[in-house]
Amino acid sequence: MGTRRPEGIRVVALAGHGGSGKTALTEALLFDTGAISRMGRTEDGNTVTDFDPEEKKRQISINASVATLYHEDKTIFILDTPGYADFVGDLRSSMRACDAAVVLVSAVDGVEVQTERAWSFTEDFGIATVFYVSKMDRDNASFDRTLGEIRQYLSDKVVPLYLPIGSEKNFKGLVDVLANKAYLYAGDGSKGFEEAVVPQDMADEVSKAREEAIERIVEADDELMMRYLEGDSISKEELLPVLRKAVRERKLFPALPGAAPANVGVMQLLDVISDILPSPLEVPPRKGIKGEAEVDVPPDPNGPFMALCFKVMVDPYVGKLSFIRVFSGRHSSDKGLFNVNKETEERVSGYRLMRGKDGEEVKEITTGDVVAVPKLSSVAVGDTLAERGCDVRFPPIRFPEPVYSIAVVPKSRADEDKLSNAIHKILEEDPTLRFEKNAETGDNLLSGMGDLHLDIVLSRIRERYGVDLETRLPRVPYKETIKRTAKAQGRYKKQTGGRGQYGDVWIEFEPLERGAGFQFEDRIVGGAVPKSYIPAVEKGLREAIQKGVLAGYPAVDFKAKLYDGSYHEVDSSELAFKIAASLSFKKGFSEASPTLLEPIMDVEIVVPEDYLGDVMGDLNGRRGRIMGIEGRGRLQVVKAQVPLAEMFRYAITLRSMTSGRGSFSMSFSHYEEVPQEIAKRIIAQAQAEEGEEE
Repeated sequence: MGTRRPEGIRVVALAGHGGSGKTALTEALLFDTGAISRMGRTEDGNTVTDFDPEEKKRQISINASVATLYHEDKTIFILDTPGYADFVGDLRSSMRACDAAVVLVSAVDGVEVQTERAWSFTEDFGIATVFYVSKMDRDNASFDRTLGEIRQYLSDKVVPLYLPIGSEKNFKGLVDVLANKAYLYAGDGSKGFEEAVVPQDMADEVSKAREEAIERIVEADDELMMRYLEGDSISKEELLPVLRKAVRERKLFPALPGAAPANVGVMQLLDVISDILPSPLEVPPRKGIKGEAEVDVPPDPNGPFMALCFKVMVDPYVGKLSFIRVFSGRHSSDKGLFNVNKETEERVSGYRLMRGKDGEEVKEITTGDVVAVPKLSSVAVGDTLAERGCDVRFPPIRFPEPVYSIAVVPKSRADEDKLSNAIHKILEEDPTLRFEKNAETGDNLLSGMGDLHLDIVLSRIRERYGVDLETRLPRVPYKETIKRTAKAQGRYKKQTGGRGQYGDVWIEFEPLERGAGFQFEDRIVGGAVPKSYIPAVEKGLREAIQKGVLAGYPAVDFKAKLYDGSYHEVDSSELAFKIAASLSFKKGFSEASPTLLEPIMDVEIVVPEDYLGDVMGDLNGRRGRIMGIEGRGRLQVVKAQVPLAEMFRYAITLRSMTSGRGSFSMSFSHYEEVPQEIAKRIIAQAQAEEGEEE
């Protein structure tokens, strides 16, 4: 076990496109450091970090997992993150918690969509980054081609510190460019390597790469630069401190090749993590918020204790685990914790250094540690944990907004009773998920990052909590309005022996501008309708407009003027006038050219230029209006207005159309009249559904 001194800690996220080999690399790192005795495989469902039943079933990473390992005198926290767009929330929160990232790029597939996303997050958080060119032993693997793509699409500050010896089936080792040494492997997954001289046929290539690397490194140090220009020989030991500083400041990004299942190049990556990536004490202060002001939280082990919860995992058997990253100070479990966001005290039984689903109990934690804490009832993702009296909190973690929604309906009464508890626990784990009841349509809407995301959520709700849900597309919250003025009488008279019911009103219905809602105006003079009954008329109208005359949707954007009526001294009542008002509404609204309105959304779509034509053609087919197009680096941003009815499955379509490279966001803009042909279909469908209910 390592000493876990802050200067010896490394917190590193493994990030990259789905299938680039992050989980396999985590296995190899655990194996080479002696944490496990044999490497598992994703295909066999026996890896340390893919332990969730859904991950085993689908053979992909769904959650970020922590693997604690020890190398020489270092404690390394590896955060194995998901590579699929639907699970980008865990990638983002992991990046927020770490000090550095290893971005994996497949030597076969090159820079892919989520490679770009992972890279953009390293830029957002300003963390040191290493590129690991994976799968060097596969057919069609090319280190040079992949390096070229990284330089073209991500950064031209990439410097290969190691070169591959061979490729595809002949990939058998690496050359350390700065030390001018070769490391040869068996390539069968076994541990260890043999140190050797650089192969003769690589001498020129290595010499050129060494010159390039030294040139780039000495640019960060004036003294070394002068020595280099004067022709001095500079050793790797002299270059390392300067290289570390340049990497920390994102002036350079080291790259190296490897093949995790074959266990080639993994030890060299460990050395890069240990020797080049920063410790928690070397990164800039984190930003905190005190009142309204921004303050610095320096990484000081002797400073006040402050940690951030970056992940919550709810296990039906173990309970809730809160994963925290310590950014300042040290803490022992006998003191308890204070949730600054909720202003609540939490008791702590102990901390766990996690390795997948298993934990090693420790009583004390220090700056840099990444631990899981059981049963913190109030703690949510993004909460700050400190000691009582702390009034500084970390800014919340910004997660992307959900882009795909489905309506869910419990299959039985028993499912309905259990749904609330299941949803509460699922939402605790996943900040990119939303669950809400749409007040206008009555739908229970489950929203997330895509169809795969929601498919897995529904599966978890069923398997973990025994709740079966049926799903369908959400209903569109259409509304109804009128296009001209009409007057109508509403007269309600009922005689049943004894006291009867009588109410009589004349109301004028007049269209208003879009967004005006409903307005009621009392124009009665001379007491034709007594003042005491006028509130009942308004109430009757407000109840009646919840269901319009065309397709049963709420009626909006009109004024109702009560201008005449009559009453009976004995038989009139509030109820009679309410009913009379609703009769007037049904008749008057029907005669005032009623029409259907639909919600129009502001949509912003970000795509590479290659897909712009396809995206615009598709938007036209969705009755969209292009409002503008602007460039954003290598991407194009399309701003459009599109009916909500056309957008429910857009997340799936856009991903398919752009090979996953497109993203979009949308927000409500306004209501607009539905084209006549489409309105006819909607009205016919609503009438058919009403007929079925009857």
